[in-house]
Amino acid sequence: VQLQASGGGLVQAGGSLRLSCAASGRTFRRDSMGWFRLAPGKDREFVSAINWSGETTVYADSVKGRFTISRDNAKNTVYLQMNSLKPEDTAVYYCALNPGGSVYDRHYEYAYWGQGTQVTVSS
Repeated sequence: VQLQASGGGLVQAGGSLRLSCAASGRTFRRDSMGWFRLAPGKDREFVSAINWSGETTVYADSVKGRFTISRDNAKNTVYLQMNSLKPEDTAVYYCALNPGGSVYDRHYEYAYWGQGTQVTVSS
C-alpha cells in the first residue's frame, strides 16, 4: 500500500490549502482515512478522519469549523480542505489508512502512512 500526500505549501494566515492523499495497492473503498500532523517540538496530533463511505467524519477541536475532510473513492483519494489557516497549523501533515474501516483519532489504529507534506502558515 502506498499513500502519496500532496498540496502543502506556504500560505499567509487566513489563507487556504487543500491537501490530497492518493492511495494505491489495495481496495480503497472499505478503508477509513485519517490526517495527522507533526510540528517541531510537539507530539503527533490527530487532525481529522473519515469512514469508508464518507458519512462519518471526525475533527480535532483545534480545526473544527475550519478544516473539511472528504474522499473520492473512484479516485482512491482523500482530501483535507484547510481554511482560515493559523500559524499554529504549521506542521508536516500525514495521511494514514485504517484497513478496518472504523474512524479513529489514535495513530496506532492506522496501518499505513504517507510521506507527509509540509504546511507553513506565516503570520
